[in-house]
Amino acid sequence: MVERYSREQMAQKWDTQAKYSAWLEVEKAAVKAWNKLGFISDADCEKICKNAKFDVARIDEIEKTTKHDVIAFLTSVSESLGEESRFVHYGMTSSDCIDTAVALQIKSSMELIIEDVKGLMSAIKTRAHEHKNTMMVGRSHGIHGEPITFGLVLAVWYDEVARALKLLQDAKEVAAYGKLSGAMGNFAHAPLEFEELTCEQLGLKPAPASNQVIQRDRYAHVISAIAVLAATCEKIAVAVRHFQRTEVYEAEEYFSPGQKGSSAMPHKRNPVLSENITGLCRMLRSYVTPALENVALWHERDISHSSVERFILPDAFITADFMLARITNLIANLVVYPENMMKNLNLTGGLVFSQRVLLQLPQRGISREDAYKIVQRNAMKVWADLQEGKKAINENGESLFLQNLLADEELRASLGEAEIKECFDYAYYARHVDGIFKRVFGKQGEI
Repeated sequence: MVERYSREQMAQKWDTQAKYSAWLEVEKAAVKAWNKLGFISDADCEKICKNAKFDVARIDEIEKTTKHDVIAFLTSVSESLGEESRFVHYGMTSSDCIDTAVALQIKSSMELIIEDVKGLMSAIKTRAHEHKNTMMVGRSHGIHGEPITFGLVLAVWYDEVARALKLLQDAKEVAAYGKLSGAMGNFAHAPLEFEELTCEQLGLKPAPASNQVIQRDRYAHVISAIAVLAATCEKIAVAVRHFQRTEVYEAEEYFSPGQKGSSAMPHKRNPVLSENITGLCRMLRSYVTPALENVALWHERDISHSSVERFILPDAFITADFMLARITNLIANLVVYPENMMKNLNLTGGLVFSQRVLLQLPQRGISREDAYKIVQRNAMKVWADLQEGKKAINENGESLFLQNLLADEELRASLGEAEIKECFDYAYYARHVDGIFKRVFGKQGEI
């Protein structure tokens, strides 16, 4: 239900009604600015602000003739007014209205995206504390490395999403600028105070300098921030897809009663949500290139950016909003299997402890090169033993790697049995988790 509400709310910010409503808001703010400057009477200002309205169907009808959407809009608005309509759009060019209105739409949409991201962070934080000490194997190149906790995996996600949040917040500020500087940006037909007063009423800042349009590096900043967020969200989705692989099965998407995974194979439970998130994030990143290409317009302005923005701005915000709702629900409902995590951790017969053994030997006067040779030759035996079908852990609970080390006379000359066994302690690898959590979540790291 939350997901559906969020999608509709964002979509409404970019529909035709919302576009013209934003245009009208700018035009009314401009009228009020002229009034404050003493150019429009209080009576005419009040009439315009009270009575000005538009009709979408009428605008469409007029545009068939004018072939100009702003003129069609202004004609529709003028039909709702009397003689005072002559002061609507006074001293302005089309982009004064359009670009300032788009700034309102972007600002409002970014606020919703930012709230979405905060919701995602809350879900990740909750699961991170839940699994702060849930042991699992860390992987590099897809290969088992050393023990970590699932809480640390989630903490990394949280920290990365937090950086994306800062980018989005900065992008919102970069985009929250209006311009009413006229056709060439030279304020030939209106004073700077007109722009300043109009933007102030709209909760925007005036662009320090502009030509006929707001410079499109601002829009590129917004789309790029969304793309960075999308890259991080895809990273999370790809991890979930890996965790759900049958051979791994450390976590999986929630599979609701009655849900079906395949039309042909009734047993299937596929990571469809995270796969969908992956695809959506690819689309979001694809908008970066056209947004960047829109920065280079001819001279004071051309219209090559317009058709692009009619696609990428609504699509980017609506898609990002939908994706964030989906990934938040995915994290909140993710089913985690600590037993399987531990099973996989033991899969390589204790090899995950190789570095700790390695680091003990230099403390006994062994060179790093010789220490590496001792540990590696015993590790390579484990790989061979596993290929031959030997059990990773024997009936006494001893791993293959531990057995090999205890039988190595050169190693035993430097390390005793108790010292070697001490290297096979999972808790050792989780001893700094609390400190890391304080770094990531701050002093309020504990829920």
